[in-house]
Amino acid sequence: MNDHLILTGLFSILSLLVYLLTIIRILLRPNREASSRVAWMVVILALPLLGIVVYLLLGETNIGRKRVEQMRQVIAGMPDVNHLAGADAANLHDDVPQNYVHLFQAGKTVNGFDPVEGNQAHLTADSNTAIDTMVADIEAAQSHVHVLFYIWLSDNNGMKIVEALKRAAGRGVTCRAMADDLGSRVMIGSEHWKDMKSAGVHLASALPIGNPLLRPFKGRIDLRNHRKIVVIDNKITYCGSQNCADPEFRVKPKYAPWVDALIRFEGPIVRQNQYLFASDWQAGTGENISHLLEEPMAAHGKGFPAQVIGTGPTVRNSAMPEIFETLIFGARDRLIISTPYYVPNAPMQAALCASARRGVDTTIIFPAQNDSWIVGAASHSYYLDLLEAGVHIYEYVGGLLHTKSLTLDSEVTLIGSANMDRRSFELNYENNILFYDEELTAAVVQRQESYISKSELVSLENVVAWSWRRRLWNNAIAMLGPVL
Repeated sequence: MNDHLILTGLFSILSLLVYLLTIIRILLRPNREASSRVAWMVVILALPLLGIVVYLLLGETNIGRKRVEQMRQVIAGMPDVNHLAGADAANLHDDVPQNYVHLFQAGKTVNGFDPVEGNQAHLTADSNTAIDTMVADIEAAQSHVHVLFYIWLSDNNGMKIVEALKRAAGRGVTCRAMADDLGSRVMIGSEHWKDMKSAGVHLASALPIGNPLLRPFKGRIDLRNHRKIVVIDNKITYCGSQNCADPEFRVKPKYAPWVDALIRFEGPIVRQNQYLFASDWQAGTGENISHLLEEPMAAHGKGFPAQVIGTGPTVRNSAMPEIFETLIFGARDRLIISTPYYVPNAPMQAALCASARRGVDTTIIFPAQNDSWIVGAASHSYYLDLLEAGVHIYEYVGGLLHTKSLTLDSEVTLIGSANMDRRSFELNYENNILFYDEELTAAVVQRQESYISKSELVSLENVVAWSWRRRLWNNAIAMLGPVL
């Protein structure tokens, strides 16, 4: 009996010690908001033992010390892309109104990229057209083709890229293809992947999972490479929300079609996207392809200034939300945002509310049906504050609106892979392009307005009339935002 009491007492003391050590670890972790610390402590106290296990698996932005050091070494060995691209930040003041210069200055603090002038681009018509345009560019490639996708499916569009790469490799073009090990796991495990390798395409899995049981000891399994990058011959690049898949997105057909936007760029901005690909490729394979960044650049004519913004777990924690907030505060007349996933931090939510309150025509477009019920519920918890501030909220009903776009004052655009949620802020590698051009921004605005025309306006009256059960559910899920 005494032995049993002693063992029980020791177990209680040990459990208390583990709780205290975990809470101390939460309090000492850097780059964490107070709300996140509180949320995780609630999880740990509410779910004894299980909460501690969940925190150790998912509570920290840990990609693994080896990978962090590897990426740092890769970046340290990369050439100065600003010098190589001939970027001249001083000229920016001649081509961009003074009230927008600070937007690009904020962007430079992320990767060190200066905005570069002389770019041309066009917005592709839709997802299928985007893939067909990529295939045409791959068919015309003479030197190299680089592709990186988060999701690559073996459907119609996915196979178009597979076959185009095989044909290009067959005629002597160096093709490198990288796909996220989780998002593209089916493609990577398929015969199509092996066929590409046999055809001479160089392949790599981004952030390989390995043994799922051992992976958590090396870093979080859900830190993913969410980028979508295509670079061809150092002359052409693509940026947007488009994965390598059909809009019918057969892995989640009930939400189809997935509605994306993709822009094809030419000019000096290509070299910055090449830099992101080269760093990801070297970190994943060990092959140093930075010599491609040193190739002479073709002369470029008149064009608009643009800047690549690439974020991720090895970039400073606050980078992506800071860019969003800077752009929101930079709007003076009109602000339109489309995003499928909205789980903001407090400063971003406040920035959107402040935008509407200071008289900016502020609109945000969400999908009416979200493929993540958790994110959907959390997003709804922010509606009331946004509507009371005067923000216009639309819900797209023609499928899952997957486009991540922001336009301000019909002159400046940010487009890319980053959502306005915690995953894009802290967990995923993302790539975006910021540019100043009235003509191209007008095309993006027109696309955003086409989304609005297929959306339903969410009124303040409707949200106020939501049942207490719905509000309770949304707010309860939103409390887990820092955990999500």
